[in-house]
Amino acid sequence: MIDLDDFDLPEPPVAPMGADGDARFDQSDIDALFGDFGGPVAKKKGLRAVIESAVISHERLPMLEVVCDRMVRAFASSMRTLTSDAIDVSLENVTSIRFGEFMNRVMLPAMVGVFKVEEWESFGLVTVESSLIYAVVDALLGGRGGGAPTLIDGRAFTTIETGLVSRMLEFALKDFATAFEPIEPINISLERIESNPRFAAIAGTSNICAIATFRVDMLGRGGEFTMVFPYATLEPVRHKLLQRFMGEKSGRDGVWEAHMASEIRKTHVSVDVVLGEKAMAIAELKALEVGQTIALHKSPDDALDLACGGVTLAQAQIGQRRGKVAVRLINDVSQGKMKS
Repeated sequence: MIDLDDFDLPEPPVAPMGADGDARFDQSDIDALFGDFGGPVAKKKGLRAVIESAVISHERLPMLEVVCDRMVRAFASSMRTLTSDAIDVSLENVTSIRFGEFMNRVMLPAMVGVFKVEEWESFGLVTVESSLIYAVVDALLGGRGGGAPTLIDGRAFTTIETGLVSRMLEFALKDFATAFEPIEPINISLERIESNPRFAAIAGTSNICAIATFRVDMLGRGGEFTMVFPYATLEPVRHKLLQRFMGEKSGRDGVWEAHMASEIRKTHVSVDVVLGEKAMAIAELKALEVGQTIALHKSPDDALDLACGGVTLAQAQIGQRRGKVAVRLINDVSQGKMKS
């Protein structure tokens, strides 16, 4: 048995007393208690320095901002149809952040929807904060707002609340897909809704994601929802999202397209009718004389190739019409066997 009295323990540090009898702490005492945080910090090296770096190096996606801006107008119209209220939707910002850092910033209680982009076979997230959840539920159940803000009571969301918010998210995803269509047609489906962000981990904590935050205001109530796209999800169209955007609309220009089609229809092309082909040695070719006959092994009733620029377009038969040599198509040009 060891008695602690046998050891000489150092006396605990005592703060110096001030003139009024109160204990006074200076910076050295604070550093002794909590550690010297103002001292030099060891730099991280190697792979850990890259993974845990607070500086995010990423490419800006100008066209994603355009898509989000187009979605705002469409989603505002969809929300007015859904709630029959005056709805104002605005785009707060489009930025990039690490997935783990974003998930740590999600204020609970909240709903986290996991959606899938069918064509890319990848997933994304849409988070809805509690104030917008209560505003949407109140609006869809007949409330008219104007009262005090709804207090967060910490309870779990009911099935009815989850179903009503799901309708709003389905409209948001549909409008985003419509806004994205000029860049590339996509189909987005809502997979599930989680109330715990840990169950909606679709990417690694260090993966960089593009996030777009939208604000919805309806008669003095509302809140924000955020769409999260990991860069791995956007990889199939990254080269298109990097393009600069100029003008009021994206995608195809209908006027220019119609003009191009009209001009193409007026273009003159030369069409060749191939009577036959025969392989000859260079010596035979040099030995040809005027008046010599070359047998092509074609009869008058055999189908001939109708070609343009060396590409066979259709089959035709040779004949005569109004004193001129003519050909009659056997099949349509669009259905002809294309070969070079």
